[in-house]
This record gives sequence, structure tokens and C-alpha cells, in this order.
Amino acid sequence: MQFVDPKNDLAFKKIFGDERHKEILISFLNSVLDFKDEQTIVDVTLANPYQVPKIPELKETILDIRATNQKKEEFIVEMQKKDLGDFAKRSLYYTAKAYVAQLPKGNKYTKLKRVYFIGLLNFNIFENESYISRHLIINQETQTQDLEDFEFSFIELPKFNKSLDELETILDKWIFFIKNANDLTLIPQTYQSIKPFKEAFNIATQTTWNKQELEVYEYMALKEFDEINALETAERKGEKKKAYEIAKNLLDVLDSKTIALKIGLSIEEIEQLKNS
Repeated sequence: MQFVDPKNDLAFKKIFGDERHKEILISFLNSVLDFKDEQTIVDVTLANPYQVPKIPELKETILDIRATNQKKEEFIVEMQKKDLGDFAKRSLYYTAKAYVAQLPKGNKYTKLKRVYFIGLLNFNIFENESYISRHLIINQETQTQDLEDFEFSFIELPKFNKSLDELETILDKWIFFIKNANDLTLIPQTYQSIKPFKEAFNIATQTTWNKQELEVYEYMALKEFDEINALETAERKGEKKKAYEIAKNLLDVLDSKTIALKIGLSIEEIEQLKNS
């Protein structure tokens, strides 16, 4: 059995953003936000339910997940595989935009509902050791949450290193699924008796996908691979340029061999710099 990679934008949207399988998203949201008792989400309405996009239209297609619960609170869930910079600022922008959009002209501010942003990141951006961090607007003096309408949760996948035997919570199970489903060949026993997980694995089974979905899935995987390569190439070029600049400043004080050892360039490259 081959499962798709839930970190792929299309796969993530298909698994967590399908109106016919809302219990998957409900379970995920309750586990991330630690909702219990009266806070528990019992139903969601998806603002942009899953439908397979056409490849030429992908630039205009919104692939994050937006939903409201029974209290009309809003949830934004975004999967981000590569670090393009400023993700924290983008999350603030998306959350603020969703908050403002709740209030048509003439309505009272009391109509505004809380907005939750959940970012799943395949890279690290914070210094905390835990794979999940929650961010609130806190009164610095009293340490109370007086401004309650914005809440951010970030899950940094590289910090999650639990094995199947170490999964303790429903959240642990969701993060393991998102990070590792693509490497599994069977549904693990620990997931078998929990309906939302069985549904998620069934949706992630590659043989259940139609031709168009697989084409878009593979296109997005290749596009992402190309973008990552482009970023790495740009970084390498930037590092090389910086090394040349440092080497130029050392030409008058050190010999070529020493400069090469210190900067990480070859002796031939140092000699070419001297001659130029």
C-alpha cells in the first residue's frame, strides 16, 4: 500500500479539507488547540472545500484550509514545506485579514469572533524545544490574556521525533501521520480503532486517487523540488560571493594556501583572484 505525502499541498487539502470527511479536520483542530468540554468543536463549515485544481490555474488556487465552527469562530490551517522567510508575519497578516473580513460595514464590533491560525512547518522558526508552540496576546504586567481574539499555533515538524511506540496523544498521532505517512506501507495498529485516522489513511491511499489528482500531486511535488533547488543554488552563490569578498581582503596579508584553507576556496581560485 502506498500513501501520498500529507505535506504535499494538494494531499493536505484533500485529507483535511473535504466536506465529506469533516471529522478528520475536527479531530485535528481539537487536538492541536487542546479543546475539551464546552470548547470542543463538534462541527465545521469549510470556506474553501477541497476540489482538485487544474495545473494552469494553480497560481491562483488557495490551498490552505479555512473553516468556522459552531460558534462561528474561524480557523486557518496552512502547511508550509519550505522556508521562504517572513512566515510569522504572513500568519499575522492572514489572521488579521480574516478578522476584518467578518465585519461588513455598519455592523458592531461585538459581532467579531476569534480567529485561530495553525501553521504546520517543515522547518524551524522558534527557539522552543517542543514541536508545538502557542502564541497569545498577553498583558505583560498581569500575564493575562485580555485581548482574546487572536491565537496562533505553530507545529515545527523537524522537532517531532517520536516513534510509533512513543505516541501518547491524539496530537502526537496526527503529527506522526503528517510527517511519516508517505514512508508507511500499512495502517499502524495504533490507528486502527480511531475513525478519523482510518478515514485519513484511506484518503491518503494513492490507488484511490484519480488521474487528474495524481497529475496535480506530482506536478506540485516537482514544482516544490525545483523551488528548493533554486533556493539552495541561490544560497550557495551568495556564500561563494561572500567568500570571494573575504579572500580579496586577505590577498595582501596571507599566502594563497592559507587563504584557501581559511575561506574554503581552492588555491586555483585564490590565484585567479590575484591575477584579476
